[in-house]
Amino acid sequence: MARTLRIKYYVEPDAAALARRAAQYFVEMAGEAVACQGRVRIAISGGSTPKAAFRLLVDPNQPWRGRMPWDRLDLYWVDERCVPPDSAESNYQMTREALLDKAPLRPEQIHRMEGELEPEAAAARYESELRNSFRLEGAESPRFDLIALGMGDDGHTASLFPHTEAIHKLSSLVSANYVPQKDTWRITLTWPVINHADSVFFLIGGADKAQILKEVLTGPPDPERLPSQLIWPASGILTLILDQAAASLLPATDGEGCGVLERQR
Repeated sequence: MARTLRIKYYVEPDAAALARRAAQYFVEMAGEAVACQGRVRIAISGGSTPKAAFRLLVDPNQPWRGRMPWDRLDLYWVDERCVPPDSAESNYQMTREALLDKAPLRPEQIHRMEGELEPEAAAARYESELRNSFRLEGAESPRFDLIALGMGDDGHTASLFPHTEAIHKLSSLVSANYVPQKDTWRITLTWPVINHADSVFFLIGGADKAQILKEVLTGPPDPERLPSQLIWPASGILTLILDQAAASLLPATDGEGCGVLERQR
């Protein structure tokens, strides 16, 4: 039986508007989760695009700081580089500087990946953290309320890089992934965990992403080369927040800057 994925994409004119739309989306989705169940669990990615949104979320001169349900938030990471937490390469360090140092979050609300550990140990520790904090039993998977992803110009997302072992990890929640093209190790949520979330969205900016984004969304299935194609949420809905440069090769949007695509498999 064919499964349909409905892809909704929102296009903003530039990087500043993209960050504002992302901040708004974080607040709206967090509010919906808290209204439904009293708490929100969000997994975030690194990169310059989310960094700008994080800064807006804690800016006292912006409307979003006062609307974010900080006291009901548990924050997790989608992936991490195998570096110490104070490294300039660390996704945690980026988030700490942009968001955590200014957000009213308690230490127990922050669930970081320990990139300073040996990769397999770090992955095992984070899997244990997920099992404990979500109170999972047996083969259960955590159900995040929101997962925020980026996309590389090689088609990777999270730390699921083309032709790497983590693409084939289906039974674990977290994987240590050696990335030969970068000669480095990464820790990443596996794609079945990502797809199990209530809501998944990509935040993508820049002209260098336009061609690969078009291939991922409209080209033939080739997840070994384009791991972002593995993201097919169980909800059947995938959201993208894009700037005009990244969206330049996609079908035109409507008068409100929204476009829709459908894929089947």
